[in-house]
Order: sequence, then structure tokens, then C-alpha cells
Amino acid sequence: MKQAAPAVAIRPAGAGDVPLILGFIRELAAYEKAEREVIATEAHIHRSLFGPQARVHALVCSVDGVDAGFAVYFFNYSTWQGRQGLYLEDLYVSPAHRSLGAGKAMLLHLARIAVANDCGRFEWSVLDWNEPAIRFYRSIGAVAMDEWVRFRLAGDALAAFAAGTGTQAK
Repeated sequence: MKQAAPAVAIRPAGAGDVPLILGFIRELAAYEKAEREVIATEAHIHRSLFGPQARVHALVCSVDGVDAGFAVYFFNYSTWQGRQGLYLEDLYVSPAHRSLGAGKAMLLHLARIAVANDCGRFEWSVLDWNEPAIRFYRSIGAVAMDEWVRFRLAGDALAAFAAGTGTQAK
């Protein structure tokens, strides 16, 4: 007898989900061996997602009624397209719920949000060592943007540059 597919449900996150989301963020950081880099608090998450200046959105995914993962996204803009895009900052499914369709369901949900908002792009980043994710993304038709190099200013370097005291290339 064939076992029934698990019931995957996706909903917008609410303010009461802040502890859950922060827990998933910490799990994701542990998976990426970067636990020490998480400095976010519940207050940060609440302000970012639900504060008066919130520009970030979150989804919570459950499998058979059990919270299984989350996604955080925001809208960016392409000058070349003259349209906004959807950028997926994080998508995480806890190990116990992987390979059940939760990740694909969240990506599909996000793709539908992008289409409904006339987005020209739906983009995200993945660590170069995460081969299972890369294979999965390719299987749904996503293409790697190998010609683009991502840059980041953060922490002291960001503050120094903003103050005009940052390192100058010679």
C-alpha cells in the first residue's frame, strides 16, 4: 500500500513566529558551520519583519502540522529590467523534514509571489560547497550566475568606509 504524501503547508510568518524563525536561523548557521556569526536577537527579527519600517517578509513551512522550515525574502530592483525582483535571503528545512517536498513547495510559493508581483527575477545565493542544494536548484531550471562575484562590506570595514576612513586601493 502506497503511503500518503506528507501534507506541506506554507503560511506568512506572524509576530508569534519570531522565536521559531530565530531557532531556524541558528539551525541554518550550524549547518553552514557559522554559528558564531549569528548575532540576531528576537528583537532584531521582530523589528525587521514586523516593525513599522519592515521591508522583509518571512514564510513558515510545516509538514504534517509540524513546523519544518522557513524562508525570508525581500523585493529588490533591476535597472536593466525596470522591474522589481524577489530575492530569497534564506530558505531552510530542518533535517527531519528534508526530501519530503517542503523546500520545493517553498520555492514554488515564492515563485508565485514573484509572478504575482510582476517580478522580472527570482534570485538567491548558495554556498559553493552545498552540492545537494545546487543539484536541486539546477533540477528546477535555476542557473548559476558564475560571471557575477558577490561583494560585502560589513562590521568595522563598513563603518570605516562610511566614515571615510576605509582602506583605499592603490
